Amino acid sequence: MSKSTIEWTEMSWNPITGCTKISDGCLNCYAAIMSRRLKAMGQQKYRNEFKLTLHENVLREPYKWKKPHTIFVCSMSDLFHDKVPFEFIDKVFKTIEQTPHHQYQLLTKRAERMNIYFQSRPIPTNVWLGVTVENKKSKERIDFLRPLQASVLFLSCEPLLEDLEELDLTNIDWVIVGGESGSNARPMKESWVLSIKEQSEAQGASFFFKQWGTWGSDGVKRSKFRNGKLLKGKVYQNFPI
Repeated sequence: MSKSTIEWTEMSWNPITGCTKISDGCLNCYAAIMSRRLKAMGQQKYRNEFKLTLHENVLREPYKWKKPHTIFVCSMSDLFHDKVPFEFIDKVFKTIEQTPHHQYQLLTKRAERMNIYFQSRPIPTNVWLGVTVENKKSKERIDFLRPLQASVLFLSCEPLLEDLEELDLTNIDWVIVGGESGSNARPMKESWVLSIKEQSEAQGASFFFKQWGTWGSDGVKRSKFRNGKLLKGKVYQNFPI
């Protein structure tokens, strides 16, 4: 487990590393790039680079953290990847259930498989469940998330690749939006972000604008740090109540 630089969480825990690309948002996957770097640095955990790998030896890591943390599960993979056996996911949730002082955030692009998993299993009260929605065709993932009885249901619209148009945010508690980073990043338009913000506020979901990424609100390509996280001159980084 390690301290995370992601603004909407505190720590990351990776009992699984590696993944396969399944949608448009995966094109410039940061985890794949980072895995190559970590392997080159000699980190044993990433010896398989970005090939899906299960790590039984880190399943008990959260027990060591006595102070409560908000933990992003599988920031370097997808817990509900179709090659991850439900038996292994059960082990992940056993750790989650036995460490109730932590809050766990799970984000997936395999929304249908997550829905199937929870049809026969309870969702721990210390779990937030989310799906990635980067473009209009991925909006169908919301319908697999919506019926799940988690304490928080959220969307990650990052990287936001187009105007999502009308959103049904029924039962959705939190919406995160962010632009893509990296030399091959695709631009994000301010109007797309504002549309999501307005719909979130109108439907009672908390809105969190993470960053512009490589392309600024003015359409200029520069460092993501220079582009920052201001939306119409303000920071909007709200968490679900």
